[in-house]
Amino acid sequence: MRFRTKRFDQQAIGYHYDLSNDFYACFLDPRMVYTCAYYRRPDGDLATAQEDKLDLVCRKLDLKPGERLLDVGCGWGALVLWAAERYGVEAHGVTLSKAQAEWAQAAIRRAGLGARARVEYRDWRDLPPSARYDKVAAIGVIEHVGPRNTPAYLAAVWERLAPGGLFLNHGITHEKGWRYTGMSRFLERYVFPNGELQNVSDTLDAVERARFEVLDVESLRPHYARTTRQWAERLMANADTARALVGERAFRIWLAYLASSSAAFGQGTIGLYQTLARRPAAAAAPLAPSTRERWYAPRAAAAGAAVREAG
Repeated sequence: MRFRTKRFDQQAIGYHYDLSNDFYACFLDPRMVYTCAYYRRPDGDLATAQEDKLDLVCRKLDLKPGERLLDVGCGWGALVLWAAERYGVEAHGVTLSKAQAEWAQAAIRRAGLGARARVEYRDWRDLPPSARYDKVAAIGVIEHVGPRNTPAYLAAVWERLAPGGLFLNHGITHEKGWRYTGMSRFLERYVFPNGELQNVSDTLDAVERARFEVLDVESLRPHYARTTRQWAERLMANADTARALVGERAFRIWLAYLASSSAAFGQGTIGLYQTLARRPAAAAAPLAPSTRERWYAPRAAAAGAAVREAG
C-alpha cells in the first residue's frame, strides 16, 4: 500500500485522463461518462444506460432544488450538468485533469447552466475549510485513494458534508482472496499509476469507522461488465481515429485494459458497489421509512418539473 502525495495524484491523474478528450470520445457516450452505466434492459444502449446511472445517483442522494452538491473527481462534468439541470441543485465538481475541466466548463456554458453548475481544475482537498455541502458524490474516486489513505479521505468527506447530509461512494473492489497478478502490474504501469483496490467489507468498515451511518449497499458488477465491453467495442469501431489521436501503442494498451476489465467484472474477480451513507445529525428528526422503489422507477419528467417550479 502506498501513501500518495497531492503531486503524485496530480501526475497520475494527468497521465491517464489528459491523454486526449477526442480519444475518450471514441468509446464513451456523448456525455463522456467514464464510470459504470446502469442498464434497465440487459441489451440496453450505452448512452441511455449512462443517463440512467446519473439519475440513479441523483435519486439515491435525494437531491432537491437549491441543495449544494459536491462531485469529487467529477470527470467531464456529466453528473454536475445532470444534477443542476434536472434537479436544480448548486452543483460543484472538481477534477485533477485539466483536459476534463476545460471540456466540462465548455459544456456548462453551452447548456447555459453557469448559475448552478461549476467545475474546477483543483485538488478537492484544497477546497476552503469553510466549504459545506448538503450532498457529496464520489463516483470512481476511491480506486485512486488506496486503503492506506481511505481513513483520511473519509474524514475529509465528513468535514465537507453538512450534518444529516448524504454521501454516495461508487467504486471498484476486488474479491476477498485477491492476489497481485501480471494484469495488476500491467494496469499499474500503463493505465492507472495510482490505482489500488480494496474489498467491499474493508471499505464499509472504514466508512463506519469514519462515523457515517451506512444506509444502502448495491452491487452493479454485471452492469460494469457490459459497460466495459461496450467501451471496447466502440473503441474497435473507431480504431483508425483512435490510432491517429494517440498512436498504436496507446490504442492497444487501452483496448487490452477495457477487454480485460470486462472479463474480470464478468468473472467476479473485481466488482462495483454503490454505498449510500449519512452523516448523522444530533438534532435531526428520524428518517421516514422508505423503500427502493423511488430509485428504480423509470425516469420521468417529475424532476425537471420540480426544477421549473423552483425557478
